[in-house]
Formats: sequence, structure tokens, C-alpha cells
Amino acid sequence: MIREAIQRAKSDKLNLHVTSLDLANAYGSAPHQMSQLALRTCHVPEDIQVMLDDYFSCFQMRFSTNTRSYTTDWIKMEIGIAMGCTISPILFVMAMEVILKAVEGSACPANLGSGCYMSHSWMITP
Repeated sequence: MIREAIQRAKSDKLNLHVTSLDLANAYGSAPHQMSQLALRTCHVPEDIQVMLDDYFSCFQMRFSTNTRSYTTDWIKMEIGIAMGCTISPILFVMAMEVILKAVEGSACPANLGSGCYMSHSWMITP
């Protein structure tokens, strides 16, 4: 889609604006409150919300090394979404969607003409 947009801009002599957002430690920096807001905003049933809140509020991890056979004590995860957990990508996408909708609602309208538009890493078309 980006290639198509570049070709269209070249052939029609249009300006093309591309924004990329690189989130460092995206999963690890997502506040639990953002996940809760995303669940409410996406109308997830309350019993599922409570279950996920309990799950993440009690989530603990520990780390080990192969070189020295060392393992840390259990550490409570106070912020972030655990990588490797099957619900994590879904929660992250839902949280990003809440952010995108908030920005979309507060941004000044622009006449973008017709064509393809992308937001986040998923394609969203008007």
C-alpha cells in the first residue's frame, strides 16, 4: 500500500506525508489502566474484564541464565503486558485502537482527497 501511495503521489504530482511511530518496549511500557480502558471501550463483557484484571494484577515473572544457573526471585509485573501471553497482542492492539480513536477525534480535520490511508500497522480506510 505504501508503494501504491508513493506511485500515485509521483504520477499525480501530489505531496505525500508518511509518519512512522516506533514504540520502544511497547508491550513493557503499556500501563495496566490502558488495557482496562481498552477492554471497556471495546465492550468486552465485565466478567472477562475482571478476570483479565485479576490475571495481570497478580502476574509474576522470574528470570534465569544458562551461564551461571542463576534464577531471580519472583517479581510482580506492575506495568506492561507480558510477552508470550496469548492475550497480550490482542490487548495491545485494542489499547492502540483507543489511542488512535482519541487522536482521530481531537485532530483538526484535513482534506486528504481520495485514496488509501493507513494507521498503526493495520490498514484503515475511510
